[in-house]
Amino acid sequence: MLKKSMLYLFITVLFIGLLSACAQSSNEGGEEAKTVKIGYFPNLTHIATIVALEKGYFEEAFGKDVKIETKTVANGGLFMEAMATKAIDVGTVGPGPLLNFYVKNKEYHLISGAVNGGAVLVAAEGSGVEKLADLDGKKVAIPVIGSTQDVMLRKALKDADLKAKTSGGTVDLFAAAPADTASLFIQKQVDAAATQEPWGYVLENQANGKLLLDWDEFAWGKESTNTVVAARADFLKNKDLSKQYLDAHKKAVKFIQDNPEESKEIVIKHLKDLTGKELNKEEVDAAFSRLAVTTDVNEKVIQEMADISKEAGYIPSSDIKGLIDISLLK
Repeated sequence: MLKKSMLYLFITVLFIGLLSACAQSSNEGGEEAKTVKIGYFPNLTHIATIVALEKGYFEEAFGKDVKIETKTVANGGLFMEAMATKAIDVGTVGPGPLLNFYVKNKEYHLISGAVNGGAVLVAAEGSGVEKLADLDGKKVAIPVIGSTQDVMLRKALKDADLKAKTSGGTVDLFAAAPADTASLFIQKQVDAAATQEPWGYVLENQANGKLLLDWDEFAWGKESTNTVVAARADFLKNKDLSKQYLDAHKKAVKFIQDNPEESKEIVIKHLKDLTGKELNKEEVDAAFSRLAVTTDVNEKVIQEMADISKEAGYIPSSDIKGLIDISLLK
């Protein structure tokens, strides 16, 4: 009798344990399926994501059953690493880091444009750099090796028959955080900088820099793709969530286009809440005048970026077939 009781007890415990495990697995799966992890940078070229968050467009599009998590990163490399570890499902990033990761792993896709332009080339005071050709033998700051601004600079150098030192040329590319570039200018440690806004304005007005190439002249000009929407392949399998994200993104882009002044205030407040620092209104005005918020994607520009990245030795191949998927956007 004792043996039978022990057997029943064992079976009961085992059954309860299995039920518990199944319930836990089901809950975890459901929670994972209903959580969208959005990534972006805390700067002006990620304005579409910022406005969509602040205006509640993502919440409205996803509905109350979807939990939204956000993650901010300092550069594209960190963004793509976070996406690789599934800390980010979807968000805004530069096309340079995205295509660099895609060539090695096809699990990432470009699904919309976000911002064109927003980057400039500025010469330091006393550098002797008056035109692009004067960068011969000079040191130029870029945000990160392999960044979109790095690729844009290489495009500009190529047009002037110059090359980076790492490609057998004479121009020294120096990686430095954009926020540190003004100090580098003042200390005369670099001769120029390829940077995104508002740092170009800061270099001009706080470090006596001279604008060498404005946003509509730098690299591909107004077609220079600065920021795009990237998503992991497994996130895109959920067509509903993917479309809902893009609906919110498109709504934010339209709002910014129609309400530039209110959009500026939204970004200033968001970045102050996020970083504790308030952007100067003049810096923001200048930055807005040097970028175009859009969902458009120029596939030829993206391909040329890949070609330049391959020439620089950042990627083994410039074959990015399948990277761009704007079917849901359309």
